[in-house]
Amino acid sequence: MAEQRDLIYDWNTVNAPARPTHAVSVHDETLRDGIQGPSVRDPEIDVKLRFLHLADQLGVGSIDLGLPGAGPRAVAHVERLAEEIRDRRLGIKALCAARTLEVDIRPVVEISQRVGIPIEVAAFIGSSPIRQYAEGWTIEQMVDNTRKAVRFARQNQLPVMFVTEDTTRARPETLRQLFGTAIQEGAQRVAVCDTAGHSTPDGVRAIIGYVRVMLDEMNPQVGLDWHGHSDRGLGLINAIEAAVAGADRIHGCALGLGERVGNTHLDLLLVNFKLLGWIDTDLTKLKEMGEVISEGTGVAIPANYPVLGHDAFRTATGVHAAAVIKAKRKGDDWLANRVYSGVPAEMFGCEQIIEIGPMSGESNVVYWLEQRGIEPSPGLVRAIIDGAKAGNHLLDEQEVYEIVKRRSVSTRS
Repeated sequence: MAEQRDLIYDWNTVNAPARPTHAVSVHDETLRDGIQGPSVRDPEIDVKLRFLHLADQLGVGSIDLGLPGAGPRAVAHVERLAEEIRDRRLGIKALCAARTLEVDIRPVVEISQRVGIPIEVAAFIGSSPIRQYAEGWTIEQMVDNTRKAVRFARQNQLPVMFVTEDTTRARPETLRQLFGTAIQEGAQRVAVCDTAGHSTPDGVRAIIGYVRVMLDEMNPQVGLDWHGHSDRGLGLINAIEAAVAGADRIHGCALGLGERVGNTHLDLLLVNFKLLGWIDTDLTKLKEMGEVISEGTGVAIPANYPVLGHDAFRTATGVHAAAVIKAKRKGDDWLANRVYSGVPAEMFGCEQIIEIGPMSGESNVVYWLEQRGIEPSPGLVRAIIDGAKAGNHLLDEQEVYEIVKRRSVSTRS
C-alpha cells in the first residue's frame, strides 16, 4: 500500500505555532468545579472512585477531590478518595479547593493528616475590579487574606496553589501584589483563571506571557496553571494557547461540565494533546470515562459530541460509507479510520460504524449484511434500500432484520 505519510497532506503543520518547550500536565476539576454546574448531580462515591481510577489510567496528573469546606458529604467523599489514592498507590496527585480562609483550609489539613498523604490546597480569591467592587473588598484586605491563607497551609506542611479568580479581567498591578504575596509565603504554584469565560486566544497569550515573566522574576520554580471556562466557546483553544504561552498545568472537566456552560473539556484536551504529539498516553479508556461521569452526573453525552458521542464514528451517508467500506475491504483499519475522519478512532477505543438510512447506497447495505453473515442478494439489498428511503431516520437492527424476514418469507412463497 501507499506510505501512510503520503496519504494525508497536513496543513496543520505548515504554519504551526511552536509547541511548548516545557512539560505540560493535565489537571482534572470534574469532582469540584464540574459538579457546580446547575444541571449536574453530585455523583455517589462509587462513581467518583471509578472516575478517579480512569483519570489515573488516562495519565491525568492531578485531580481536585472536592471542596471540604462545603460540608460533611464533601469531607467524607474527599477523605475516601484520598484513601484510595494512598491504598492503591495511584500516580495521580490530590488537590482540594478552598477559599483564602482558615475555616476552609483547616478541613483539608485534617483530612491530609488522617489519611497520611499531601493534599495540595488550591486557595482562591477574586481579583478583578468588578469583583472587588461587588464584594466591597480593598486590595489591602485581599493581600491580607492571601498572606494568612497561604501561611496557614504552609505551616501545616501542605503544598499550595494560589488561585486568582477572574484573572483575565484583573489589573496587572493587582496580580503582581497578590501573586507576590502568595509566593513570599511559600506558594509553589499560581493559577490564572478565566472564571467568566471572557478570554480570546489573544488574551490568553497576553496574560500567560505577562504572568510567566513575572514569576520568572519572583521565583522561576513557581508553576503556572491555566483554568478556563467556555462561555464564548473558546475553552479548548484557549487551553492549548495557554500551554504554548507558558502554562505548565492545564485544567479541565470531563464532558466540559462546570458553572454555566462549563469548563475546558478535559477529554478533548487529552485528545488534542495526543494528536498534537504532546503526550503519548493510552487513551483507549477515554470513552469509558465519559460514560461513567455521564451516568454519575445525569448529564447525557450529545450524539454529535466529538470522539465520545454516539455518532462520532458512525455514518450512513452513501459517499462517506463507501469510502470507509473500500478501505475496510483493503484490510486496512488505519485507512478506514482516517479516510473520512480527522480523529483516528482506534486511538480512543472506537471504530468506524456503517449504518443504513435514507441517504445510504448499495454498498452500505451489502456491507451491513455481510458483517452479519447474511447473503446480500440483489433483491434483498433493493428491499432494504427501498425501506430506508421511505423513512426519515436510520434503520435500527430490528428494522433491518424485519425487512430480511419479510423478504425471506416472500421469496419462499
